[in-house]
Amino acid sequence: MKRVFCTAAMAAIAACGVASQASAATAVAALDANSAYVWRGLTFNDGFVLQPSMDVSANGFAFNVWGNFDVDDYDGAVDDGEFSEVDLTASYAFKLGKVDASLGVIEYLFPAGADATTELFAGLAYDLGAGFVVSTKLYYDVDQVSDMYVTAGLAYSYSLNDKTTLGASGMISYAGEDFAEFYAGGTDSGFFNYTLTASIKYMVTDAFSVGANVNYTDGMDDDVLPSETVDTTVYGGVSLAYTF
Repeated sequence: MKRVFCTAAMAAIAACGVASQASAATAVAALDANSAYVWRGLTFNDGFVLQPSMDVSANGFAFNVWGNFDVDDYDGAVDDGEFSEVDLTASYAFKLGKVDASLGVIEYLFPAGADATTELFAGLAYDLGAGFVVSTKLYYDVDQVSDMYVTAGLAYSYSLNDKTTLGASGMISYAGEDFAEFYAGGTDSGFFNYTLTASIKYMVTDAFSVGANVNYTDGMDDDVLPSETVDTTVYGGVSLAYTF
């Protein structure tokens, strides 16, 4: 699930006093084909899904539209051949010294009929050098849940050559009690899930890339993320992206 409001990004500029030089907008169209749809450790579909997206950014501002199309049905929860989710995200990225920071908002929409919800987020990332980046992100649902989900991660990238990049990352998360109860049926706050990812990206041209990834995820505390909500622990897919 994903999303964002332009007002939050504009407020970030005023609050931080950040000015950036005007630059041309960049647009990226992407399509991911995955063996499952897993969100924050929760299985939303353990079958094949297609996830198209469009991202437009300029001067630190970005707007993203992302969707999940269920090719397979899932245990009566979602039907095949339909979009089960569309996320709208608006964000603003800026520098705090050597730290990369971001603020944004996500609107989660569910065409099949579930109630929409809104989530604010703030993130920090720091380049450790030698291909390593450490990051953290705080999400706060202000609509359906009024609670938080926090992540901390470490990522590594290595360029094999000027066209091929390998990646590896690990992430752990913490969820508030209301978040855990609403989304997973948990009974307590605490460490929620972890995810390990390995990926490869190949630049076919300067604008067009193909990639692949494999992921392993699981819960960290059965009272926070009950095991019955994690039908899929290993999943992966391929991706295509074109930059305009």
